[in-house]
Amino acid sequence: MNCDSHFHVFGSAERYPYAGELRYKPPQAPLSQYLKEAERLGIERHVFVQPSAYGRDNACMLDAMREVGLAKCRGIVDIDENTAHAEFERLHSAGVRGVRVNVNPIKPPEPGLSKTMISRISGLETKCSRLGWMLDFLTPGWLTRELMPVLAKLKCRYTLAHMGMFLAKDPLPADFVEFVKRSENCWVKLTGVYRISTAPGFADAAPLAQALIAAAPDRVIWGSDYPHLSFGHVHTDALFALLKSWAPQESVRRRILSDNPARLFSF
Repeated sequence: MNCDSHFHVFGSAERYPYAGELRYKPPQAPLSQYLKEAERLGIERHVFVQPSAYGRDNACMLDAMREVGLAKCRGIVDIDENTAHAEFERLHSAGVRGVRVNVNPIKPPEPGLSKTMISRISGLETKCSRLGWMLDFLTPGWLTRELMPVLAKLKCRYTLAHMGMFLAKDPLPADFVEFVKRSENCWVKLTGVYRISTAPGFADAAPLAQALIAAAPDRVIWGSDYPHLSFGHVHTDALFALLKSWAPQESVRRRILSDNPARLFSF
């Protein structure tokens, strides 16, 4: 079964109020609309990811997960690291399998920021490890690199969204690719290519995607990043088609779309 390992849904603002500081104007993106697109692409499993617009109120996502059913979906929440373990267990029963560590992906370099994140990461690592959950990082490329020594010590699995957010116009981040290759707990999401590339057909991102697939074919997963927040011109169909050019072998695509997410998310 093919799996979309990273996407968001949005309900009505009246029922699901937004958090204080918004990075973007939340779109109309109900579950029904997403499921129509997923069905058209032959996607049968779904991993919801809490969008920053809702802060740490995961109600919209949890309601959508309940509607889809645990046989077909999992979720990644945003939650305070000091939350009681009983709440983590409740979320586990609801199908949650990880926690987001989310930093604005266009945040300019701020040397030393990674040090301010260690307390949250450490607190979450303990609780995630106990439940077999993962940490899900969205960080700009410079911060991904700064965090690599911290990530290397994690005892739980973790995912890096949007190929680590290394911009395609820059030289291939060979140190990052090597890090992924030797880090058994590190999984990479082939998501959000339009966030790292502005080239026609996102052609300049292909070397990074292909290098990551070659480095860790059993630890890369694909996600639509639906509804492509702040990038309304992007279509999921075209993103899905890109995977065939990055991974020409059908057996490799099967790992990325089906086998790998089944293992990571315990389907």
